[in-house]
Amino acid sequence: MSEPHTPATGDDTTGTSAPGADASRGASVPPRPPLPTWTGAQPTAPTQPLGYGWGTPEPAPGPDAAATEAPEAKVGTGKIVAVLVAAAIVGSVSGLGGAALGSGMFGGTETTTVQGTAPQVTVNDPDEVNQTTGIAAKTLPSVVTISASSADGGGSGSGVILSEDGYVVTNTHVVTLDGATGSPTLRVTTSDGRVYDAEIVGTDTLYDLAVIKLSDATGLTPIEFADSSALNVGDTTVAVGAPLGLSNTVTTGIVSALNRSIQIASAAVPDSGQQDEQEGGQDSPFQFDFGQGRQGGGSMGTISIAVIQTDAAINPGNSGGALVDDTGKLIGINVAIATAGGSSSSEAGSIGVGFSIPSNIVQRVADELIDGGAASHGLLGAMVRSSAEAEGSSIAGALISETTPGGAAAEAGLTAGDIVTQFNGVPIRDATDLTAQVRALPGGADAELVYVRDGRTETAEVTLGELTD
Repeated sequence: MSEPHTPATGDDTTGTSAPGADASRGASVPPRPPLPTWTGAQPTAPTQPLGYGWGTPEPAPGPDAAATEAPEAKVGTGKIVAVLVAAAIVGSVSGLGGAALGSGMFGGTETTTVQGTAPQVTVNDPDEVNQTTGIAAKTLPSVVTISASSADGGGSGSGVILSEDGYVVTNTHVVTLDGATGSPTLRVTTSDGRVYDAEIVGTDTLYDLAVIKLSDATGLTPIEFADSSALNVGDTTVAVGAPLGLSNTVTTGIVSALNRSIQIASAAVPDSGQQDEQEGGQDSPFQFDFGQGRQGGGSMGTISIAVIQTDAAINPGNSGGALVDDTGKLIGINVAIATAGGSSSSEAGSIGVGFSIPSNIVQRVADELIDGGAASHGLLGAMVRSSAEAEGSSIAGALISETTPGGAAAEAGLTAGDIVTQFNGVPIRDATDLTAQVRALPGGADAELVYVRDGRTETAEVTLGELTD
């Protein structure tokens, strides 16, 4: 690495991979199929504001785990709608009214079942079903529950199906037990009760994304992607996953904010040992609380990621699961939550501030992980800090304190003292914003910077360097 790393300042230099994770990259898996096309843990660091949505710990699988079979669905007193319901939804469900959705999708008043599969969506009154029922029925077959274990323990999270033969995207901290292992034992359960062994295809610690491959899987239901750049604040969101190990859980909300950036502690990225240059961190209203499941030790570094903020309830175990829009298409992978405080995992839970990695970033990183086991990220070649914390500053932005000779920033004409206020059209309010936006792009990408120098607003075209996770 050519530059030092100051993780808490939002600097542009970190690139350390998860302990042991390299051994899992490029594992022997079947040839990569095409991904869906675009349509558009661990009681630590109680004083920090954000935490991964990590699942409840569980013991390593017993000797009979491999013999687990999907239970046969039983006819209950309510209306049970199983996997075939998803196939009944064609195109957008956003315009369907309750009565029309009930009569058109679920028909009459008789109970619907599919033998040999577990029920996914339960409907007791088909004449009064709503939009969320349709979204859930379409999305649930594409969301899985992931159990990860090592010799020291385990945890659970969620994942989203990318291909019929079993490629699944999730979070790195789910499959590595937050950096504790690079070779976990993975068991994956689909929404209809099928259970598979799985192996890691590749992990990306800098955006906390991973791809795994289910063994001998066929006939799975891939998620359909939406264009996350087309979202509006206020758009409907539905989170699907397995919070606290409760599979097939559906919660609803809206897009609370876009172009949000968060800095989050990750044991998969070792601490650089350098001091925090940002001031005022202790005044944050949030506290980190990773929940339960992390087994690793050692120092923690931080990552800066661009996210969608939503008030759909996201709890420990939702990590790696789907955030979808009002048509059931993927707009994000749930990654973190904010908590109202407390140092124990029992106090962590949804307060209506959850975060998801945008689907556009997920698509790019997943493609690269499947193709080569690693993902590329942009490198600006500059040390930055939040300008609002600098004495005498009158504007918010990312203040460049140092540039690397021959790096992208220097080549674009940027110098120490410049304040970046916009990156590719996205407002930059602090160092975390700039780092997250730079990392969201691959190495070699072109971007436009707006910056202020001596009171004048300037524009620069920059070709990013490459930082490989």
